[in-house]
Amino acid sequence: MTIKICVLPGDGIGPEIMEQALRVLDAVRGDGFDFVAEKALIGGCAVDATGTPYPEATSRLAKEADAILLGAVGGPQWDSLPREQRPERGLLAIRKELNLFANLRPAILYPELANASTLKPEVVSGLDILIVRELTGDIYFGQPRGIREENGERVGFNTMVYSESEIRRIGKVAFEAARKRGKKLCSVDKMNVLESTQLWRDVMIELSADYPDVELSHMLVDNAAMQLVRAPKQFDVMVTGNMFGDILSDEASMLTGSIGMLPSASLDANNKGLYEPSHGSAPDIAGKGVANPLATILSAAMMLRYTFNLDAQATRIETAVKKVLAAGYRTGDIYEAGTRRVGTKEMGDAVIASL
Repeated sequence: MTIKICVLPGDGIGPEIMEQALRVLDAVRGDGFDFVAEKALIGGCAVDATGTPYPEATSRLAKEADAILLGAVGGPQWDSLPREQRPERGLLAIRKELNLFANLRPAILYPELANASTLKPEVVSGLDILIVRELTGDIYFGQPRGIREENGERVGFNTMVYSESEIRRIGKVAFEAARKRGKKLCSVDKMNVLESTQLWRDVMIELSADYPDVELSHMLVDNAAMQLVRAPKQFDVMVTGNMFGDILSDEASMLTGSIGMLPSASLDANNKGLYEPSHGSAPDIAGKGVANPLATILSAAMMLRYTFNLDAQATRIETAVKKVLAAGYRTGDIYEAGTRRVGTKEMGDAVIASL
């Protein structure tokens, strides 16, 4: 199998962490697959080069590729641009264009990093949550939206909207994921206030009839945010909308000690996906060679598993990461006394050596 990967290093630390992920993929090349990687621009670097965060050449390559591997986008130097030119619009555009509606964000606490979490080890030890976030609807894409003047002052407005079909398709992804794990699914909404999420809950209940082996529960988003900190191990799979999922998945990531450890997958109906670390572009450390590449490396492993069904190769990479952590290698975000502090390339070297 020869797979074609569209590589989008992006901004900030993106190129540095992407380099390590590609080196790891190269190290497992030949183990049942080969790959061709072609790079393109997205985000701020694309704005600088072409005037748009999602150039036509990138769009064309993303459509032709079997999967997309992305680093990170954004940075303060682009914050003053018109909204349609900001780097994040490139990310929204590729998700929408490729119909990448299902975002999978695992939050796993490796035993060696129990002390890196800000919560007590006994609260987070053994944590293994999967958050399924709907990615192409909700308030991020709803119309109308904008800023206008009313009664002599500016008013900002956005529209939170979900169709039954959008809820049903993300619900199926979540139920299927729960069926393969602990058979527990918690659906998160705000039905006591928002009609769009009342529909969300109604559809999830209807859908549960097709999955009698999966225990469905419901939780309001404010309570879910609190419960993630109070007793996170009560959750197995969580499913929620775009905005709530954006917030809760970042909260869950910090339970694991560092957002630099967490990969993600954004999938279409046929499991073609865009794979990226859950963290941002970290412009404050860009170019210093100290960023944690493990989330990007683990994103590459997710790509092999979800889009290409290369489970054995994905497991090899994940096992190598576990061995590196067990051996005491740490980038600055997860460093603690008694471990070995390394940079971006050194961490990549360690993973490859473990492979």
